[in-house]
Amino acid sequence: MPTAQQVACEDVVMFVNAAIASTAQREFRDEAGAQRMSLGFLHEYVLGNYRELYAATLALDINHLNAAMIVTNLLRHASAAGDTQRAKEGKLIAAALRGMPPQRVYGVFGELRRLGVNNRRCRAIVRDWVAGRPDPAFDAVKYRRSLSVAARHAHLSLPGEVGTALFDWRRPKRYDTPILESWRRAHYEQKALYELPYTVAEGLAARHGIDRARFLNGIAPRLTDLERIRLQSSAARHQAGAVAIDLATAPLTRLAVYVLSLPRPQRAARRDELTAALRSAAARAARRRAGTWGRVVAVLDDSYSSAGSAVKRRRPLAVALAAHYLLEALSAEYTGMWLTHRGDPLLVHPVGTTGLGARIVDALEHRPDRLVIVSDGWDNAPVGQAAEVLRVWNTRLDPAGRTSIVHLNPVYDSDSFAVRRLGPQVATVGVRDAEDVAALVELARFPTGRAGFDALRTHLADRVERFLAEDTQAGTQ
Repeated sequence: MPTAQQVACEDVVMFVNAAIASTAQREFRDEAGAQRMSLGFLHEYVLGNYRELYAATLALDINHLNAAMIVTNLLRHASAAGDTQRAKEGKLIAAALRGMPPQRVYGVFGELRRLGVNNRRCRAIVRDWVAGRPDPAFDAVKYRRSLSVAARHAHLSLPGEVGTALFDWRRPKRYDTPILESWRRAHYEQKALYELPYTVAEGLAARHGIDRARFLNGIAPRLTDLERIRLQSSAARHQAGAVAIDLATAPLTRLAVYVLSLPRPQRAARRDELTAALRSAAARAARRRAGTWGRVVAVLDDSYSSAGSAVKRRRPLAVALAAHYLLEALSAEYTGMWLTHRGDPLLVHPVGTTGLGARIVDALEHRPDRLVIVSDGWDNAPVGQAAEVLRVWNTRLDPAGRTSIVHLNPVYDSDSFAVRRLGPQVATVGVRDAEDVAALVELARFPTGRAGFDALRTHLADRVERFLAEDTQAGTQ
């Protein structure tokens, strides 16, 4: 029977994996409603039983949705923490908010207003974050409604023209602040549209009846990197050549998503360009760890379920493709093995069943220092073969553990409140972006019982200390 500390360790690691992998959106096998309900229950459970560790997970590489949920829950249940714990949580919350996209932070403030959370601590957090924004006028244009909601809820006094633009925008005949003046003129003058952020200009362009291709070409200089990636399909349909993704700066996983969105003939035609971009992004992600992982073999899932869902199209396959190039950069010697695909990984596509067992046997024949499996864990050809192969390997063929084995799972399973595991003897960690793989492997020793609850506490405390130190350093620059 597991001890209380073992159960606690498993609970916290289960939550961390979910907070990394789950975005509460529809997956290949799960509807969005089931994802939201399962994730919400898991948050409430861990908050109620392990509040200190729940807050500490803000220092890990969890996704923005779950970071926002943790911040909201900590503020909603602030009375359950003592003064010392609240002070520590306040530092973590402030640092986490500074690292999140502005629209996600404004979403947190809107949720706090909906829940009626409006104590002095909450108002101070909103006030300090808004005061720390580098360009309040930009926020007053791009996040107009969200900023006004936050200001009313926290009783903020917004200075000068920013307050006027939010609450009495029709009164001035002109603004001295350039972006506010451009926003005012854009309601009547088409040329001024192209001085605004894309998300603001898009609605006004539709009001003016501007042709989509003309609008995209005109707004191209104002686009963020993420907006460029998202607009590739629309730009291609409208022949807006100015909206080209910058392959030299795109993050690895987003670049993999873009590559897989291209038709296979186009990928083949641009093979050298796209492969060089993926390897360059992987080298940036690996940084000083490049070449330090010894001999690595990866088993990469390209089964039909890696196609994802309508809202996360090809996301699991993109994580596997990005991991392929990252592991290549991390390794001194690397072999990548797809379940079905052979040849150029750039041409991989979702097809077939998830026959992990036979491919793991092929991988272990190389006797690697590390075996990395990237899969949603639905081993079904035949069912359970992968778990049996790994059991025999760990107990009979490699009891000393000369080969380190880790399973990276990009898909949250709402029924089990976790990412699906291949077996009890193999570490499984959730993954959303391949760039985080090197850091996530640090968590791999906890799910299998090789490290206990005290070691987990120490690991989280170290990460919190590092997280707060990095935030302080960033704030002084």
